[in-house]
Amino acid sequence: MTGPQAPVTRFAVPGRIGVSERTASVWRTATLTEIRRETPRASTFRFAVPGWPGHVPGQHLMVRLTAGDGYTAQRHYSIASAPDDSGHIELTLDHVPDGEVSGWFHTVARPGDRIEMRGPLSGFFAWPGDRPALLLGAGSGVVPLMSMVRHHRARGLTVPLRLLVSARGPEDLIYGREYGAETTAVFTRSAPSGVPVGRMAAAHVAALLAEQPAGGWEAYVCGSNSFAEHASRLLVAAGQPVEHIRIERFG
Repeated sequence: MTGPQAPVTRFAVPGRIGVSERTASVWRTATLTEIRRETPRASTFRFAVPGWPGHVPGQHLMVRLTAGDGYTAQRHYSIASAPDDSGHIELTLDHVPDGEVSGWFHTVARPGDRIEMRGPLSGFFAWPGDRPALLLGAGSGVVPLMSMVRHHRARGLTVPLRLLVSARGPEDLIYGREYGAETTAVFTRSAPSGVPVGRMAAAHVAALLAEQPAGGWEAYVCGSNSFAEHASRLLVAAGQPVEHIRIERFG
């Protein structure tokens, strides 16, 4: 007996998720309801967003903060939560040194605060759960990938999904308590006893690509510029078709 499959989405067209420009252009008032510490440098911020139109895992949104004097600051952030009908979304943010917006979130923001959001934005990196997904992320690059993992679990999808995530050490592994059998963690500076230390390598990628599902993998890579280049080269060298690699990078 097979489990539930991904529902048909009206946004789905081959290779891309459509974005409603009218919906994405609307600014909505979001109320911060919860803050959860993930690592010493990263926290998850949960918001109630009345009228939120829903999203596809991998999409992002724009946040706008407005000061008392009218000054505004805007940033794009990936959505961490799985799509659901709760009217809530979650963002997981690193505390960037001297970061104007991330600094406010990590040092000033409290439950009950209100900010503005608009989205969801971008369809290129979205994964509605309709094809095998091979996910590679580093640091906070795991955020949109975790939305995919959570969606996969929440819907009980049977389509194959694997996650290869890199962090400096166990204490820096965002969502470390949530990972299961679908996840392989790589540690670059310190690791638990018996676990080697080093960069994501060809052997890590080859082990995942050795298990080829019907139709092959759609690979999603997210992280810094250097990580995105490194991971995509590993994929290509291991035989992953370039046209089936989607990259989202920052920094």
